[in-house]
Amino acid sequence: MNAPAEVLLAPELRRALIADLRAALPATAVLAEAEELHPYECDGLSAYRRLPAVAVLPESVEQVQAVLRVCREHGVPVVPRGAGTGLSGGALPLSNGVLLGLARFNRILAIDPDNRIARVQPGVRNLAISEAAAVHGLYYAPDPSSQIACSIGGNVAENSGGVHCLKYGLTVHNVLGIKMLTMDGELLELGGASLDGPGYDLLALMTGSEGLLGIVIEVTVRLLPKPERTQVLLAAYASVEQAGEAVAAIIANGIIPAGLEMMDNPAIRAAEDFVHAGYPVEAEAILLCELDGTNAEVSEAIMGVRELLLQSGATEVRTATDEAQRQKFWAGRKGAFPAVGRISPDYYCMDGTIPRQHLGRVLKRIAQLSGEYGLKVANVFHAGDGNLHPLILFDANREGELERAEAFGTAILDLCVAVGGTVTGEHGIGIEKLAPMCSQFGAAELEQFHALKAAFDPAGLLNPGKAVPTLHRCAEFGRMHVQGGELRFPELPRF
Repeated sequence: MNAPAEVLLAPELRRALIADLRAALPATAVLAEAEELHPYECDGLSAYRRLPAVAVLPESVEQVQAVLRVCREHGVPVVPRGAGTGLSGGALPLSNGVLLGLARFNRILAIDPDNRIARVQPGVRNLAISEAAAVHGLYYAPDPSSQIACSIGGNVAENSGGVHCLKYGLTVHNVLGIKMLTMDGELLELGGASLDGPGYDLLALMTGSEGLLGIVIEVTVRLLPKPERTQVLLAAYASVEQAGEAVAAIIANGIIPAGLEMMDNPAIRAAEDFVHAGYPVEAEAILLCELDGTNAEVSEAIMGVRELLLQSGATEVRTATDEAQRQKFWAGRKGAFPAVGRISPDYYCMDGTIPRQHLGRVLKRIAQLSGEYGLKVANVFHAGDGNLHPLILFDANREGELERAEAFGTAILDLCVAVGGTVTGEHGIGIEKLAPMCSQFGAAELEQFHALKAAFDPAGLLNPGKAVPTLHRCAEFGRMHVQGGELRFPELPRF
């Protein structure tokens, strides 16, 4: 991974910038001393850290507009930041830019149970929406593993998913409208409280745009009624290939679980030691399959799925007998990332998506790559929609291991592209996946991405250097070559 080069602001420009920001914002909203800036030096991709020139914490739309005006006048870039839980370096600050923190936009503005919607500010935690809606028998479906901490604005920026995205979709499927500010400070409203609107679907364009097109200041989300019954099955397998085949069998039979998750043995053992969820630690893989709906629907589906799991070679199938056991099963899965942190000094969490039919073959190849790179890997992923989360274990204190982990991660993403998948499922591109983006997209496509950004942000001041690589960067990565006077991207091996 190559982080953007560090470029410092000239001292006189920094002094003028800070003075103008302090004139426009309350004193407590402008952070300029090194000790104040350190909490904002990275997001969840902590291998890369950098102090911003200055950080600001506005708490009103007018204050955000003032920040954008000052930055535009000085030609200084702006990096928006939510809760800082992102895993791709999307909120990595620029040493010559302003870090725009939206944590103080943390109010739930309205819950409308009749229309099943909620209007919230971008700093509201994901889980807080469901907590607020619970009194009405409603909840917000997307549930990233970091839902206790991640913010809805960040979810929009990254198009986050979660364990229930198989049935209920990603953030893009659950957001009805947003209010955003362009770099010029213009307030735009995309979508609204209704299901659809006329014109181009700019709402979907903004969801997953990683702060490159505008600053989200309000989000209207869809709320769903809590199902009458929810039940989860746990199936143990002697091989990951069998577990992968079980996933395909369930979907092929027309059953769409609320969640369908897989963990391999290293992840199972780590999670069990950490959470004590009652996982079978001798299993090479486990599946967690959650079904929801009416009592009659779940009763019928449970029997059908149980039979499919046994037919696919499950050595054991358990059904959660009550809500406490269901929560325990999921606690192990949702605690897998911190659990792996207990068995390795560092780990590198990847995020790629593949067609489900290649699940077993891809996991087998990841195991081979683990041997080639000399680094262990634990696999945790949303099996139902093919979203892989290999956790590469390494020790950053050992020379060269971070670089090896990154190379291993890039090889995994190249593998995802080679089998017809994509380089991200829910973590975004940030700075982490710029090189794999050069493998997935050709020069003409990347040029169109940049043309789209220029339509929203002509000066290129919003989160520059993230999400979409330039052709020059692709050449630096060695992912592109000149052939016949034209830029060409090398073909990846196809399965």
